[in-house]
Amino acid sequence: MSFVAWTAVLGAVLLTLALTSSYLRWMPVTTSAVCLVLGVAIGPSGLGWLKLDIKDASFWMEHLTEVAVLFSLFVCGLKLRLPLRDRKWWVAYGLAGPVMLLSISGVCLLLHFAFALPWGPSLLIGAILAPTDPVLASLVQVNDSQDFDPVRFGLSGEAGLNDGVAFPFVILGLLLLQQGESGSSAWLDEWALKRLLWAVPAGLLIGYCMGRGIGRVTLSMRIRNADSTLSPNDYLTFALIALAYVAAEAVHGYGFLSVFAAGLGLRGAEVRSTGDSQPPAEHLVQAVVGHQNVEPDAAIHGDVEHLDDTQVAAGIMIGDMLSFGSLVERAMEVFLVTLLGVVLITHWDWRALTIALVLFCVIRPLSVAVVPWGRLLNGRQRLLIGWFGIRGIGSFYYLFYALNHDLPSSVASLCTDLTLSVVALSILLHGISTQPMLARYEQRNRQLT
Repeated sequence: MSFVAWTAVLGAVLLTLALTSSYLRWMPVTTSAVCLVLGVAIGPSGLGWLKLDIKDASFWMEHLTEVAVLFSLFVCGLKLRLPLRDRKWWVAYGLAGPVMLLSISGVCLLLHFAFALPWGPSLLIGAILAPTDPVLASLVQVNDSQDFDPVRFGLSGEAGLNDGVAFPFVILGLLLLQQGESGSSAWLDEWALKRLLWAVPAGLLIGYCMGRGIGRVTLSMRIRNADSTLSPNDYLTFALIALAYVAAEAVHGYGFLSVFAAGLGLRGAEVRSTGDSQPPAEHLVQAVVGHQNVEPDAAIHGDVEHLDDTQVAAGIMIGDMLSFGSLVERAMEVFLVTLLGVVLITHWDWRALTIALVLFCVIRPLSVAVVPWGRLLNGRQRLLIGWFGIRGIGSFYYLFYALNHDLPSSVASLCTDLTLSVVALSILLHGISTQPMLARYEQRNRQLT
């Protein structure tokens, strides 16, 4: 189809969502679930307005999903304001580490023993499906930088960090497919050294240092030049995401981790200018310039008269970057989930029902349950985190990354069908259940306080 046709369809989907938003707000359904149904309706199995060949589109789909994940990771990091020494970070570490490893292992074992798949494809599909998604999981993540709820904070940190565990195992699955028949294990040692021991800390360190350093330099220059309100913060968003990603990839670190850490580092620069005890700078600026349609609380009103130039510059910068990054994230979500609906019927695999049921209701909840959380999470919070393992755009990226690395045709078809089908089931099941469960959880929290 032509570019004009693609643009027309995307515009129609966005218009539909805009016109029906007031109705959808009162329904237990997410925007992603609506986009999925719309995609099926306009795809070959419905009206036939849009067609997509996954094999032909795999190259540009890899980079499109990559951009979507990068923006989402940056926004996710920018929202997390707690210092790294805070104990709530241990929830994120537990989810992105032990829980992720158990999820990959569980899916791998399920595919090997229940469906008689070889170890290579089983591990690859397990790594593709195991990570929670930073794009589609935005509903269950922190609302803003003052949201310290352990469930939302833990899920946000997991979404930002779990690429450090998932991506190495995607690569391990590819290596197992390509070199598993050879008797040598040298490639396994190289994988452990380069893809785990080096790539993970390198990505995190480079991104955090760049975000912290660029944030401090930017604030200093804007204060010196009295240019706190007119500077293009959307340019800065693009620049920091691009530079953090490229710098990490240039030294064989993980670009995804680097971009997430860049958001954390930039937030760290804001905290340094505002102080841990103060509300976030963007909240302080709300009361002055009215950037967001949110009523500031009394504590913020009391601090307005005492804002200095650094706080104003930091508040405007962070607020604009959050707004712009979230806009790109939502647009990408609508487009990519609609495309999933377009190709879903063609690539539907009934085995995904069993895989999704076991992954969502057994593997993920049990993985959360066996980790010794202590007092970090109560029973209700563990149950919620166990259910909120939403799969989405991140799994799409890993899928297309694998497809572009010379998979055998049979394995490529298997990975494509199972991944698309399981993600679609996640969008529907989690999309229907998320809002009611969160509403009950928040209502209970209000009653307890």
